[in-house]
This record gives sequence, structure tokens and C-alpha cells, in this order.
Amino acid sequence: MKVKLLFVLFLFLCQFSYSQTEKLLKGVVTSDNLLLQNVEVINKTSKKSTTTNDRGEFLIQVKVNDSLLFYAKKFNWKRLKVSKEQIELNNLQVVMFKKAEELDEVIVEKMQNLKLSKDKKYEQSKLDEYAREKFDNREGYQEMRKGTFVNGLNFVTIGKKLLDLFVKDKEPLKEKVPEIEFITLAKNTCDQKYYLETLKLKPEQIDLFLQFCDGDPKSKKLIENSNVLSVMDFLSAKNMEFQKLKN
Repeated sequence: MKVKLLFVLFLFLCQFSYSQTEKLLKGVVTSDNLLLQNVEVINKTSKKSTTTNDRGEFLIQVKVNDSLLFYAKKFNWKRLKVSKEQIELNNLQVVMFKKAEELDEVIVEKMQNLKLSKDKKYEQSKLDEYAREKFDNREGYQEMRKGTFVNGLNFVTIGKKLLDLFVKDKEPLKEKVPEIEFITLAKNTCDQKYYLETLKLKPEQIDLFLQFCDGDPKSKKLIENSNVLSVMDFLSAKNMEFQKLKN
């Protein structure tokens, strides 16, 4: 009886020792049968990370039950728990799926109808207004380059437009730096599955939670210098505060 007990204890210790020993895991990431490069492979448990090469391959230190995250722009992030069998096979196959494309905002404007009156002065003012609009749409500018004039424009109007044109040409171009809000950053980094399953939030609570996170000054620092791990750690910490407020 003692021999059997010692044998079982020995097997348990061997299994525990194996699960606590880090091994080098090899794998490849694909999407639609195409190899994906520059995919971030993150060991959430040990806080180690790497990226896939031009053949979609990666190597990372893991042990049994470690949590791996796979992140790439325009793709849904993927998470899996490392098993003993995967470590022994040492040939992990990971498939990622593209995010659904969102259309940009489309603005539909109604064009104004040009209604002329019997009043000749009113009629002429409308014609002048219409001519100025044509010039603003650069039709007048094109006609000026050809040496002709747009109907309805007088020399004073042409002179003013030319002056504005030369002033604008001398002004240096200013590049607009896009402002990325933390809420947009958080939604692009983590999909809805992360908020529902990992943070245990209800669908109607996600926007309120992100607004709560956006109020923390630390969120502004993440916008300037962010990565997947720092964003997830921040969301996880803020979720604990959020849950306490709800209770």
C-alpha cells in the first residue's frame, strides 16, 4: 500500500514539476491560408512577448496553463491556454480572422434651387451669387488660367479672388495630427468578447465603463504611448474600481 502511495505521489510531483518548467513553444499564425507577419504574441501569464516573422512563425517561452494572446491590426485578437499536449507537439497552429470593415460617415446634402424673380435687381444678384459659387468651386479659377472670364463676374471680384489665391499659395501647409480618444483606442485594442468574458461586463455597461476609464488621467498617457499589455492591464485595474462603484 505504501509503495502504491509513493508511486502516485511521485507521478504527481513529476506532473507538477513539468507544468512549472518553461519550454520553448514554436508556432505559426495564418489567416485565410496566408502567413501573417508582425503579429504580437504575448504571454499574459509571464508578461513576455514576441512577434511573428515574415513566414508567420514565432518562438516563445511557455509553461502549462499559460495564457497566450495574439494581436494584429485589422484582425480580431485571439486568446488560448497552453496545454501539455501543445507543448509536446511543439507546432502550434493559430488562425486569426479579419475585423468587419466599417464604412466612413456619408453626408448627403440637398442642393438649393435657383429661383429667379421678375425683379431684375433681385435676378441679377442671384446670378452674381451663382457665379461666385462657381468660382469657389474652382471653375472660375480654371477659366482664369485659360485667359477667359466666368459669366457674371466683374473685375473687382476677380481681383479679390486672385489675391486670396496668391495668399493661400504662400501659406505653409499645416499637417493635422489626428486625435485618438482613449475610448477609440480601447475598442480597437480589445474586442467585445474581452469586455464580456474577461471583464464580466454586460453589453449595456461597456460604453459607461470606457467613459469611466477615460476620466482617469492615466488614459491620456496610454494614448501617447500604448501597447496591448498596458491597455489591458489598465482596463483590468479600472474594472475593479468600476465593480466597487456598482456595488
